[in-house]
Amino acid sequence: MKASHLGLIAFLALAFSSAFAFDPSPLQDFCVAINDTKTTDGVFVNGKFCKDPKLVNANDFLFSGLKKGDTSGPLGSSVTVVDVTKILGLNTLGISLARLDFAPKGLNPPHIHPRATEILVVLEGTLYVGFVTSNPDNRLFTKVLNKGDVFVFPIGLIHFQLNVGKTNAVAISGLSSQNPGLITIAKNVFGSNPPISSEVLAKAFQVDAKIINYLEKQF
Repeated sequence: MKASHLGLIAFLALAFSSAFAFDPSPLQDFCVAINDTKTTDGVFVNGKFCKDPKLVNANDFLFSGLKKGDTSGPLGSSVTVVDVTKILGLNTLGISLARLDFAPKGLNPPHIHPRATEILVVLEGTLYVGFVTSNPDNRLFTKVLNKGDVFVFPIGLIHFQLNVGKTNAVAISGLSSQNPGLITIAKNVFGSNPPISSEVLAKAFQVDAKIINYLEKQF
């Protein structure tokens, strides 16, 4: 193969890898975010604007107080996310973290992270976890995890965690984006603003519109 062809292939590979990256790759040691965009005249970027490196300090890379969340709600779970809004130094680094707390029978309901793969480690308790693949197969992969077990949820797939133990459960998740995003299936479908037409949802779920109206009231 000619050198020119090899060069073209290398260039295309680099272009495609850049085009399909989910978070911007850093071009310097760090790019600590700033929230003040008054001087940008409304120009937006895919990520955050950067602080002058000379003004950066250790606090820009710190989050204090990753404590147990409130699990007294109807789902019996709490998720504390530490992303670029909590640690400005995460900007362009392509990573974030979450602490998950569960009361007995607590549920982190089916949801999606549109911009991140998730890797979860159980610190305490027993969790039933799983994810569903995309159409047309819709395969369900599940596992019961105990303390020290690790499980991966691929990017963009519906997944969940349920505490099946008799005690509280705690897990930590790493996510492959500074801003992984969250789409909670039930809340997004039945609690959108403004609401999705009952006719649309009734036909999609093949149920009576009264059932849809009842579900919408829950959100």
